[in-house]
Amino acid sequence: MDKWGNKLEGAVYTVAEMAAIGMGLEKDKFTSCLKGGAHLLAPTGSDLAKNGEGAIFAGFHYDISFLTIHGKSRYPGLFVWLRNNQKLQAKVPDGCLLLQSGITFEHMTGGYIHAGFHEVVCTDKTVEGYEKAKSNDKITWRVSSTLFANFRYNVECEPIPELSHLYTPESARNYPKRTANDILMTELAATNMTKYESNVKYEQYDN
Repeated sequence: MDKWGNKLEGAVYTVAEMAAIGMGLEKDKFTSCLKGGAHLLAPTGSDLAKNGEGAIFAGFHYDISFLTIHGKSRYPGLFVWLRNNQKLQAKVPDGCLLLQSGITFEHMTGGYIHAGFHEVVCTDKTVEGYEKAKSNDKITWRVSSTLFANFRYNVECEPIPELSHLYTPESARNYPKRTANDILMTELAATNMTKYESNVKYEQYDN
């Protein structure tokens, strides 16, 4: 698990550097914030023998990380939403990894990068794959090897001034200056996973 987790983390660092360069920033703009972060390797498994078509393995949500990275699952079921709200089934080619932006990435870019909404459900294709695996005496668990890459807790997050041409002053005000830990704890509190009250005062603006 350490070997696989380290490979996923290395891929995140590479993509973070690519994103920074692509946005015209110093290449370590994001990776310097990731160093020392509480990255979480969190593989999840679903027993397809106990879950039929329509079962929800992960409800509609976005991630509270900076970036989330997945290996390819044995079975389909991951759906993602594009910026135009179009829903698509994610198809990861063999030998490839899938990355999704989290809420911290959205915060740093003033909303230019959106935290990607997604869900995992049992579809007819999932059941089809399960039946085929079962008949061939193969593993019938759907396993997702996911790593959540997070900024170091004390990194101060706010829309990056050098990216001001990518967002408006109004949208930037939706993302006040906060530490990565404050963003994390506020998101956890919103889903009743912890008790936390931020001292950051928000005003509501339309993007």
